[in-house]
Amino acid sequence: MFELSGMANKSLGSAKKEKNDEYYTQLTDIENELRHYSNQLKGKVIFCNCDDPFESNFFKYFAMNFNRLGLKKLIVTCYNPSPIAGSQLALFDIKPSVKKGMNKNSKHSYKIEITEVKDYDGNGSTNLDDVEYLLKHGGNALTLLNGDGDFRSEESIALLKQADVVVTNPPFSMLIEYMDQLVRYKKNFIIVGSLHSLHYKEIFELIRSNKLWLGHKPTGTDMLFDVPEDYAAELVKTKKEGSSYKIIDGKVMGRAAVIWYTNFDVVKRHEILYLYKKYTPEEYPKYDNLDAIEVNQAINIPENYHGYMGVFDSFLDKYNPDQFELIGIPTGNSGKEIGVTKNYRGRTDISLTRNGKTSCPYSRIIIQRKRKI
Repeated sequence: MFELSGMANKSLGSAKKEKNDEYYTQLTDIENELRHYSNQLKGKVIFCNCDDPFESNFFKYFAMNFNRLGLKKLIVTCYNPSPIAGSQLALFDIKPSVKKGMNKNSKHSYKIEITEVKDYDGNGSTNLDDVEYLLKHGGNALTLLNGDGDFRSEESIALLKQADVVVTNPPFSMLIEYMDQLVRYKKNFIIVGSLHSLHYKEIFELIRSNKLWLGHKPTGTDMLFDVPEDYAAELVKTKKEGSSYKIIDGKVMGRAAVIWYTNFDVVKRHEILYLYKKYTPEEYPKYDNLDAIEVNQAINIPENYHGYMGVFDSFLDKYNPDQFELIGIPTGNSGKEIGVTKNYRGRTDISLTRNGKTSCPYSRIIIQRKRKI
């Protein structure tokens, strides 16, 4: 368990206002990542605790593949109110019934628990029609929650304790607290996070201590997300097409630099990065205010240099903890801890002077080779 930073505490109060919390993962992106974990998910209880099952492609994926994956149970809960409930993103044309005494026009949080998905339409496989039939006629599969469905609520935590694996796209603004909960309850997980979150001190420390690492999707590929209509209009009005959104077949899709986090073992964590370059001061300049060299690509890490090196975030796609050590993040208080002094701007960020020009390299991670490899 780790302490929440001031930044994280601040973000908790504004979480419901964060537009990135209204990004909904596409089914193709879920399929592309989760296909790598089929053996690790077999026989497990899966919990999607940030997903309205009537709108979430995570629910759709696991419900449709319940039998193929050999799941023991699927639990899905939604937060009340879901910002896209009843919108164009809904997967099913049904709504859960409300308890006696509740306002039927109000939004309510609810859960779905599935232990089997049958081939109701008799076509030889389970599909979305079978899942919809199950929700309409599955008895106790769909029930209302007493609270708001927040992942920190007592109800949600009780469900978390039943689960083996958590898979979802949690609110980006609450990632630190969300991850803290998963670590505290010792759960396996496969979740979506922003690329920028690699530089959160708490998240980086989990990666450095080998309690968390990146999934299979490369860091250099962004993802497109479904967004509510009002936010789509806001993106078109205020943001640049191509960088913040794309229009696909007339539909506005939010675009974000994201990664998958997991604590399931992945093959690439054990692959040796074979190095062939030789260190020279000319090709690998040192930072002005940290005894470390700049390396522009992971493949260009010099094989005969064992000091500190600054690398891009994409290095984590190649990171093997047996071959390299993660030293720290060279900015702010984290930078001070690894020896970064104030730069020409008076800030504790690394700076680099090359060809007479000084700049502050953005988004670096400081690493060091381990001598045994």
